[in-house]
This record gives sequence, C-alpha cells and structure tokens, in this order.
Amino acid sequence: MTDSREFDVIVYGASGFTGRLVAEYLAGQYGVGGDAPKWAMAGRSEEKLAAVRDEIGAPAETPLVVADANDAASIEDMVKRTKVVLTTVGPYQLYGNELVEACSTHGTDYCDLSGEPAWMRQMIDAHQDKAKASGARIVFSSGFDSIPFDCGVLMLQKEAQSRFGKPATRVKGRVRAMQGTFSGGTAASLKATMAAAAKDPQVIQYLMNPFSLAEGFEGPEQPKGNKPEYDEQLGSWATSFIMAPINTKNVHRTNALLGHSYGKNFVYDEMMLTGPGEQGEKIAQGVANSDPMGGEDGPKPGEGPDKEERENGFYDVLFVGNTDDGETVLYSVKGDKDPGYGSTSKMIAETALCLVQDVPQSNGGMWTPGALLGEKLVGRLQAKAGLTFAPEN
Repeated sequence: MTDSREFDVIVYGASGFTGRLVAEYLAGQYGVGGDAPKWAMAGRSEEKLAAVRDEIGAPAETPLVVADANDAASIEDMVKRTKVVLTTVGPYQLYGNELVEACSTHGTDYCDLSGEPAWMRQMIDAHQDKAKASGARIVFSSGFDSIPFDCGVLMLQKEAQSRFGKPATRVKGRVRAMQGTFSGGTAASLKATMAAAAKDPQVIQYLMNPFSLAEGFEGPEQPKGNKPEYDEQLGSWATSFIMAPINTKNVHRTNALLGHSYGKNFVYDEMMLTGPGEQGEKIAQGVANSDPMGGEDGPKPGEGPDKEERENGFYDVLFVGNTDDGETVLYSVKGDKDPGYGSTSKMIAETALCLVQDVPQSNGGMWTPGALLGEKLVGRLQAKAGLTFAPEN
C-alpha cells in the first residue's frame, strides 16, 4: 500500500455508540497531531461528528470525514484516503457489502466487529481474490467476538508446542466469569441473520457448519456445547455460550489459514462455567433456557451501558488444551472492561493500529486477527488495552 494516504485509520461510524468509544479511546490514548497516528472520524453527518468529537474531548483539529453506506461514491472516496477503515457500522450484512468491496478493490485494509458468519462467508467468496490482488487485508471479528478466543487458542497452541513439541488437538474454551451486557448491534446482527436465513437455506448451512469459514476444509465432528453438562476436569457445570457459534468458526478459520497448525483433527468448543453442585446445575439450566439478548426489551443499535457499567465490567476465559498423548495445558485471557463495549472498542482500535504499525507488509486477503496479526496483536492488547494472556499451569 502506498504511504501517501492521508490517514492511517478512519473510524467509520464514529457518531454511533461503539464508534464513539473507539474515537474516545484513540483520542485519549494517542491524541491527534505530532507523532500520533493519523486518524479521522467518519459518519453520515459532519454536524453530528463534530458534536461527538466535542463531547468525548477529542481535539478540535480531529479530522472529520462524511461517508454514508447508501452513497457508494462517498464510501469509495473514504476508502481511498486511508490505510485502514475501522468500521462499527452494522449489521454488516446490511451496511458492509459496498465497503468490503471498495477496500478489496483499492488495497485498503479493513477491520470490523462482525459476528455474522454467513455474511463473512459470502464476502470471502465474493472478494478474496480481489483482496489478494490489491493487497487489502480484510480482518473480520476484531472485538470480543472473536479476539480473546481466536488469540487465546493461538497462544495456548504456542504454549503446547513449546512444552510438548505438538499442538493440543482438543481445546475447550470456558468462560469462567463475565460482567457486561451484549450490544444492541449484536442483537440487530442476529435479527438480520435470522431474516436472511428465512430467505436463503444456504445461510442456515453456513450457520450450522463449524467449518463454514475454514477455506473449504471439513474436519471431525465438533461438540455442540448447547446443553448443560458437568465438566469433571474443571469440577463445574457448564452451559451454552452465546458467542460460541461465531468464535468457534473463527478459530477453525485461523487453523486453516495457518496450514492446520493445530492439526486436521482439531476439536474445539466453547461453554460458560456456572459452578459446582446443585446451584451450578440450576444456573446452567437457567442460562440455557434464557434469551441472552433480552428479547424485545434488549438493547437497540446505538444503545449500551453507561460509563460506570462499562468500567466495572470484565471477563475471564480459561482454555484447556489436551494433546493426543494426554498432556494438558491451561491458558487464560482476561479483560478489564465490559466485553461488548469497553474492551471491544479498545481491541478494534489496536487491531487497526497493529495493521498499520506492526504488520505493514503481509499478503492481502480475508483474515482473522489471530492468523494475520497473532502475537503482535496480543502484545499490543496487553500493553495498551487491558487484556492479559497467560498460561496457568
């Protein structure tokens, strides 16, 4: 990519709830001007962008870019001005098609918060060759879904290779603790996906297949992880985890993109731990029977928790890896803010900067954060974004 681009990163959707948090993070962590990354705020209304810029305390000289998903020319103009487009404008299946195509065409890197695997598969099929030819790195799922899980498994596997000289072919991702609400954007994405599935049976196939993003690879049968079960190894009940359907697909895609370094017989699932005994079982059953998105009363796009709730949020994920010979490695990933907003806004910001600063040269194409950015991104997240990655045994 040419270095003559006006910006390093454009935050598209900066006047929305999550985009505003990304802009606030960049302003607070890096500032504007001088040696700071060259970043700008983009959205449909310059007036609204200016108001958000002032509300979050960003410098008055923070550049503003007008771009609208319904105006292809404005999207193309934005894409040509920057090295990376960081987009929080979802559901991506409704507002992301033209943006991914434009980035793929013009060699512009891209990162998003997509938890929409059917749409991601459609974008891979439509634009993979174009992105490879232009050098554009298209990086999906750069927030809570799926960085802690994608990179958590990656780091566990590096630990297994270091200790045992072989990968863990069976890995369990287990959410030990989490405080925070899911975003209105996540709920809207799920709703849009269900509407798409009703019209196109192929979408259902993509959603059901754990390998639908794995470059045409079909591996062994995977655990469903959708019913409460008692985990003898961890001494706790476990139940379904709402983000598992997207995270597991991204983990398998990373394995495929890395030449199946986890093994072609790799088995992975995710669940949430609810504790031991009758109480743990009761909680597990309750979670399994609940609507985690809150139904009609859940958050709407543009809505989310207040600052205190975001600050008090956290998550703690344990990964349990076993090799074919029965050796075990434990690895954890923890975050210091609520997953859906506070931590996610930091993760996607650092993903964009990692593309620019740490991995400026790599092959174009459709990527996962783990496969493309790997340990470089993990290092940034630990240094800047309040995440910790560490072995536990």
